[in-house]
Amino acid sequence: MLLRTILAATTAVAALLVPATAAAAAPDRTTTAGTTTTAGTTTTTAGAATTSTTATANASANPVIVVGGLIGVSIAYEPIAARLRADGFRVSIFQIPGLGFGDIRESARAFKTYVDQVRASTGAAKVDLVAHSEGGLVSRWYVKFLGGADAVGRYVSLGSPQQGTYAANILKFIGLGNCAGIVACQQMSIGSDLLTALNGGDDTPGAIRWATVRTWQDELVWPIGNAALADGATNVLIQSWCPLRLVGHLSLILDGTTYTVVRQVLTDAPVRPNCFAL
Repeated sequence: MLLRTILAATTAVAALLVPATAAAAAPDRTTTAGTTTTAGTTTTTAGAATTSTTATANASANPVIVVGGLIGVSIAYEPIAARLRADGFRVSIFQIPGLGFGDIRESARAFKTYVDQVRASTGAAKVDLVAHSEGGLVSRWYVKFLGGADAVGRYVSLGSPQQGTYAANILKFIGLGNCAGIVACQQMSIGSDLLTALNGGDDTPGAIRWATVRTWQDELVWPIGNAALADGATNVLIQSWCPLRLVGHLSLILDGTTYTVVRQVLTDAPVRPNCFAL
């Protein structure tokens, strides 16, 4: 069982390395901020038709920033960005500097600069965030400690180790030291100084709509309850709504049911996951 767990975690990390080679991009490269689709068209995504009225409304909503995770090159997040664009949202992708291996606090400072650039280029007062894995922690540090509470309207994390994960200790177990010296991995360990600061007091500050999505099949966040937030956040466990839905850590950014939750949060709709969405 332990060997299968180690292999699953290793496979998950390797899966993200494939697009890294294909992209041949610099570590800090992101997609252009403020990319839009043509409003007024009718598109079909996640199993539901989007009317032209909705598309027009989404195009005037807050710009959406998709925040990548560890080893999460920007091209890996194009599928969820494409869904959002098809639904009329203005979307850009933030790739964590150094592929997320460095200090999460430093990554959050780089993210602050990026958010400021998106707001300046779009003229928007606020942005909405869709953050995967480590990106959820980078985003939360920005919100809590770098003034982001006034610049963010909605936040939804996908498989982020909000309270840490035992998977961060796996390299120590197999004899490679404390996370093989990877700072971000050390910071995602349960009980780390960074997580103690991040989760101390109010873990969902500001007038932000906070939401998290997690899955029983997450290979990298253990226990899965650690992907949730307190203090009024909407926490969605996919299998609580869709018991037969199989969604892994990486596939959270590809899964149709997960996307229906993301879209509902971004449009201030009640959260009711569509179990049959593709």
